[in-house]
Amino acid sequence: MADLVLLHTSETHIARFDRLAARIAPKARLAHETRPEWLERAQKHGITDDLKAAFTDFVQVSRAPVLCTCSTLGPLADAAGAMRIDRPMMQAAARFGAPVLMAYCLESTCAPSMALLAECLEQTGHRPHIRALEITEAWPAFESGDEAAFAERIATAIRTHLAAFRDTKAVVLAQASMSAACPFLAQALSQPVLSSPEPALRATLGLPAS
Repeated sequence: MADLVLLHTSETHIARFDRLAARIAPKARLAHETRPEWLERAQKHGITDDLKAAFTDFVQVSRAPVLCTCSTLGPLADAAGAMRIDRPMMQAAARFGAPVLMAYCLESTCAPSMALLAECLEQTGHRPHIRALEITEAWPAFESGDEAAFAERIATAIRTHLAAFRDTKAVVLAQASMSAACPFLAQALSQPVLSSPEPALRATLGLPAS
């Protein structure tokens, strides 16, 4: 029996999370389920009652806790009692204060991620000052499997933005796929850059934060 079920909307996340688990929780047993059509439905029609019902049914019949790795579906995870991929990251970012730069590559991710980050900032007593950086031009590289180009485009856009807004306290990468950009940014910026996979996996498995 699995210790954790990961619900993805892209199969590319399976290898990413298996590598991460091998590093931080080698004894953890992960099960992966992929529902790309749920993201497609959310992008075309929003969060409908049918999609809510399908997501809730998935969580209720699961024999292990569920981690939803799709930021667009984050509100459904909250409502159904699953872990949403971005919550631990947003909570960590809020502790640095504001303003926070939130970079995203998929339009449907923006609103739910912004709302969650604002909530976390308010909970820590900070004004929800968030600067959203749209990098949707990088998304085709991800869809074509060119992760290096995807990461480089993200990193370039973030570095350019921060050169103009030096008061930024932290950077969050709104989608799990964007974690590929971290190696391109870690040595180049003074601000902390947070991605969602590791904090979420640690929190869901009950591991200490890194």
